Amino acid sequence: MQEQTPRHIQQFHSDWKQLTTDRNSNVATSGKLQKLRIEAWKEFERIGFPIARKGNELWKYTDLRTVDQLQFTFGQTSQNIDLATITTKAPISDEWLNIIFIDGTFASDLSDEMPSENGAIISSLSYQNNKHATLSSATENIGTLADHLQNGFVSLNTAFISDAITIQIKPETNTVRPINLIFVTTENHTDTPRAVYPRASIQIANQSSATIIETHISVSDSSTHLSVPVVEINIEQDAELTHYRLQLENENSFHFGTTRVHQADSATYNSTSFATGAAIGRNDIHTILAGQNAESTLHGIYITNNKQHQDNEISTTHAKPHGTSHQYYKGILAGQSQAVFSGKITVQRGAQKTDADQKDLNLLLSHGAEVDTKPSLEIYADDVKCAHGATAGHVDENTLFYLQSRGIDYQTAQALLIRGFANEILDEFNQPHLRQFLDQLLDDLMPQLQAESDTIGTT
Repeated sequence: MQEQTPRHIQQFHSDWKQLTTDRNSNVATSGKLQKLRIEAWKEFERIGFPIARKGNELWKYTDLRTVDQLQFTFGQTSQNIDLATITTKAPISDEWLNIIFIDGTFASDLSDEMPSENGAIISSLSYQNNKHATLSSATENIGTLADHLQNGFVSLNTAFISDAITIQIKPETNTVRPINLIFVTTENHTDTPRAVYPRASIQIANQSSATIIETHISVSDSSTHLSVPVVEINIEQDAELTHYRLQLENENSFHFGTTRVHQADSATYNSTSFATGAAIGRNDIHTILAGQNAESTLHGIYITNNKQHQDNEISTTHAKPHGTSHQYYKGILAGQSQAVFSGKITVQRGAQKTDADQKDLNLLLSHGAEVDTKPSLEIYADDVKCAHGATAGHVDENTLFYLQSRGIDYQTAQALLIRGFANEILDEFNQPHLRQFLDQLLDDLMPQLQAESDTIGTT
């Protein structure tokens, strides 16, 4: 590479060359997918990471220069990870179909058997390489919704695709168990942090419904790593998907997740997210209501402490009439942590009778915590109902005194107020085992949140 090539491109170049060499000997990963990878790498070389501090509105409040200064390497783990270790960090239930990826590669020995009947076809590139001669139509949909020509992280993920989960729910199917996708990042025992690129393609056929749980975790509590997942979801007419997303990596990790959703007539998408842990985390989700009477619900909670930074880029586009969308996010911030909520609802011309609302509420537990929230509406139709709003504040002394006057001690009163703020979103995780897992996770976080709190009970 030439010397003027930016550092954040140089660091991935040797891995890209090695991966390309390996792929040339693999027939199952050639053709259309290989062409897409090459195009994506060329685009990443052109645009790289969005590290510019001026003229970069989508990343105005998130500084990526720390990421640019690190060297990452791509490669599969040589560690033996057992299911017991994963269970301590991610929700797993016998009532779900549990599918586990280690450093972006499907782990058949840790996963449940992936079905090919009873209404669902679930596979991966590596699984197909062993079991099937050709790629499924779901795999062929990779790259159709997440545009690698406009997003450096999508470009990077697409260039480094080595495995991907593909989920197809057949028409008129409502009996598939919740599908639990767990993406595990391990510690790299060299001096170079690991980079992983999880990929998923999800197709929900007409008049079907499904539930998907997506969780990202670190095996190590301290190792530095980069996770760049991309999920593409297509929901056909009269179909419904409930999608739970958990970002739970360690405090030295960097997570930049992208979700793209396309909805046909009367399609319903319900998304609820929980984000905590990463040094810098980003949840970038865009839903397109491409059909009439489509409905999109994007809700989430993010919890930060120490010097963590959580960025939420939440967008909904109404392209046809009679669409309904809801954006509702809550943040709990302690220490010197920062959060960003950049929400956008676009109502295109002709999308009459749109009903859309957007709200971001933040509980600042510390004077050093900061949130930058920017809800926005972009409306090109005249017969619509749209609203937005945002708040940031702390719990005043009267509220805390009320609980203490009923015999509740100071520490317990603090915890009740924090949990009460979070419960409105947590209640939407209506899978019992999942809700129990998150309740315990919040209990584990509570001492740190309280230790860094200096605003609860102030005027």
